[in-house]
Amino acid sequence: MLRYLVTLQVADKSGLVEQIAHVISRHGGNWLDSELRHIDGLFAAILLLEVPAANWETLLENLECIEGLTLTYAKTTKAIAPQTYQNYSLVAYDRPGLVHQISNKISDLGINIERLSTSYESASHTGVALFRATFSLNQLDDAAQQQLTQALYELGDDVVLDII
Repeated sequence: MLRYLVTLQVADKSGLVEQIAHVISRHGGNWLDSELRHIDGLFAAILLLEVPAANWETLLENLECIEGLTLTYAKTTKAIAPQTYQNYSLVAYDRPGLVHQISNKISDLGINIERLSTSYESASHTGVALFRATFSLNQLDDAAQQQLTQALYELGDDVVLDII
């Protein structure tokens, strides 16, 4: 069995996930991990698959038959032992460069971002543009967690940070 990280992008339509899952299943693939999103009319997916070596090329050909689909992939290795992560939620007024500022603060502390999800929304009562991020980091000791919290609050008075 080979492991591949596959990214897919295609105009969104009903039934895409079932269609993709059917192709993977039909070729003996195992869907190990994924992130699926609908963004501005597009469907985007990141999948970690385990596939019998003899079936990989045919599986790719069948996925590429999905109309308009763009596909990239990279061979991976077996995962290392599971790690413990700490999850955070950050909300602030939306502004250009905010993801760069957040990632810079985290990187400056030598911390790796394991997972990041962001969204744009309007505040329900005021209509103010809000930025929302949820991210996972390797488990931090108390001192590192305090440094991170302080660094993120330095982004502005509008920052709300929660450990979830």
